[in-house]
Amino acid sequence: MVDSPGALVIGPARERRLEGIHDLGGMSGFGAVEVERAEPVFHEHWERRAFGLNTLGLAVLRAYNVHEYRHAVERMEPAHYLAASYYERWFTAVASLLVEKGVVTREDLERRAGGRVPLSRPATSITATDASAMRAEMPARFTVGDGVRVRDMRTRGHTRAPRYVHGKRGVVVRVAPTFLLPDLAGHGRRAPHEWTYQVEFPATELWGAEGRHGDTVVVDLWESYLEADT
Repeated sequence: MVDSPGALVIGPARERRLEGIHDLGGMSGFGAVEVERAEPVFHEHWERRAFGLNTLGLAVLRAYNVHEYRHAVERMEPAHYLAASYYERWFTAVASLLVEKGVVTREDLERRAGGRVPLSRPATSITATDASAMRAEMPARFTVGDGVRVRDMRTRGHTRAPRYVHGKRGVVVRVAPTFLLPDLAGHGRRAPHEWTYQVEFPATELWGAEGRHGDTVVVDLWESYLEADT
């Protein structure tokens, strides 16, 4: 699934740093993407229920935000994440958050489920410096046509900068609206609204000789992830 802001593109592996098994952008070895013809929205009834539980937690109970939900998926045990189906990841994240937020106890959850429910690993605590410099309520730093470089970041927590663009150079092709900085919001921290940009990268910049000349990838990125390419 590709969200905006924050694109995910599967391609050749170059500079691989396993900061999270969920960040498969630029990772090889997982085979071709299988496309199911006339795929239904839900394959099983329980998947519909998992979708509803996330709606309950996000929109009705407001127990967590969408960035915390995404980070809960990222916090799954790697072996469980890779073996889990799409909606199993949804259910694991929602169950983990509802336990962490005190909506339900783990004991009650497993009693109702009739057995053990694997939950995500605890979130790593972060500091403001882990999450990057904040630029709330300031004019956009970059404009269309500006050359930028993605900061070569090492994060212990949530981010929407896929690792295959870390340290790479591109050009701003659109100044997008402001959005909450997910690096803080994903940890339940107060977060500023920050400018986002659509940045175009040559495939050869991302993957060297394995990238095809003329191909480009556009990724939505927060301002804190970028610096001027001088």
